[in-house]
Amino acid sequence: MSEDPDRPAEYARGVKGEIDQRPKRFYRQATAAAVQSGWTVLLDQRALRSPAGQTFIVPTQELARTVAGEWQVQGERIDLATMFNTRQVYGVLDRPEDAAAALAAQVARYAETDLLCYLAEGPAVLRDRQEAGWAPLREWAEELGIVLRPSVGIMPKAQPAASIEAIRAHALGLDRFRLAGLAHGVALFGSAILGLAVERGRLTAAEAYELSSIDEAYQVSQWGEDAEAVRRTESARVDARALDMWFAALAPA
Repeated sequence: MSEDPDRPAEYARGVKGEIDQRPKRFYRQATAAAVQSGWTVLLDQRALRSPAGQTFIVPTQELARTVAGEWQVQGERIDLATMFNTRQVYGVLDRPEDAAAALAAQVARYAETDLLCYLAEGPAVLRDRQEAGWAPLREWAEELGIVLRPSVGIMPKAQPAASIEAIRAHALGLDRFRLAGLAHGVALFGSAILGLAVERGRLTAAEAYELSSIDEAYQVSQWGEDAEAVRRTESARVDARALDMWFAALAPA
């Protein structure tokens, strides 16, 4: 397995009883460095590249520093699963040039069945918690020209085509780094409105995740939580905190 940063290996943790396939650390220092077209990350003095061999260039110094920090804290072996921002940049760099339209359409599709529009039939206490958390976000979206109609129950409800198009057009107008963050957030929360609220700074991703989990939190309060559910929840919260770092690192200096 290659340990060359120009040809990244399969960053997979070996399961118990198997050889650890994660590559060994091959550098001493990871640092951010300015280049003509932006910022890159140096592993010692060698510029990082994407898995597909693309030059690793990001638009802000803070994002380069954040990625460098992920590489710097690696131990004896490199675990890409712990490196959210590195993976996100890899995805941006290795995505085809014409992928933005498909990604924007994917974001818009979430609005067709947006989580914030499906209220529980009961009990009333759960529906009240949903509306307390979700109604202000739907109202906020209306100020942006995105009107999504709520309903009670799980039956699909058609949403205004103009609102779906408004979300698609907004996503398509973003640079590819912000679009990647938006798409990740929308999928994480199951809601175009929550993803948009994070991308535009209305909410943190950590706050958005908790709002997306009102149903699950209610069920836990009634029936408790098993170990697997705890693991999934904590993993999602880690992902949300990392997404907050992503957008913070993209902010203008």
